[in-house]
Amino acid sequence: MRRLLTRVINRVLVSSPFTPAMGIEAEIHTHGRRKLVVGLGNPGMEGTRHSIGMAVLGALAARLGVADRWRGDKHVSGEVIVSEVQHTHVVLLRPRLLMNINGVSVAKAAGKYSIKPEDILLVHDELDKPLGKIAVKHGGSARGHNGVRSCVDCLQTDVMPRLRVGIGRPAGKTSVERHVLGRFSSEEQKVLDSVLVQSVDVLLSQLSQQQDPQSPSSPAEGRRAAQKREERERSASPAEDAAAAQS
Repeated sequence: MRRLLTRVINRVLVSSPFTPAMGIEAEIHTHGRRKLVVGLGNPGMEGTRHSIGMAVLGALAARLGVADRWRGDKHVSGEVIVSEVQHTHVVLLRPRLLMNINGVSVAKAAGKYSIKPEDILLVHDELDKPLGKIAVKHGGSARGHNGVRSCVDCLQTDVMPRLRVGIGRPAGKTSVERHVLGRFSSEEQKVLDSVLVQSVDVLLSQLSQQQDPQSPSSPAEGRRAAQKREERERSASPAEDAAAAQS
């Protein structure tokens, strides 16, 4: 029931009209390739494990030399930066909505800047990977992540690639909720610094790749593409696996 209610809220909020991009922002509609990079998280909780996507996006902005250009945009319910990576226009987005409805901000930004779902890169925390490990996932299910599920609901497709940043599962009797909403320990912070560097390296690599003309544009196509990738991975040799590993 709770999931159904969240889905309804997502759909209602994303149906609100947005204001078209103007001025310098409007140039993104008429020149070159366009991509959207989103750091999923909760507003006001940027230092928590659940909002590590926002930390990665902050590190990316710093690497690009645009960290001082964040600005609020009420039309997309978030903070944005418009930049460029190797002739590709890139919009960085930090939603200012709760994680469960992050997708509303993502869909509005995609509409405002005319960016297709397959060109939206989601950065989020991953419980099933330990801190220090990251991986790229090319579409498919949300795997229980509420922020990703919101994006799938609002965009009505699951083809968006994701950078999954490991935060590990809680130790002992600590609940998952308390773990993800908690801040990194001093020991974890030492590992986090290298994770941010590695994550930015992967993002820049993804943003520099040429767009695949066969990119799927529907949930069914996304699932078929994911199944084909899994089949290729199962049949690949250990050497190929090592060369292709993202984590």
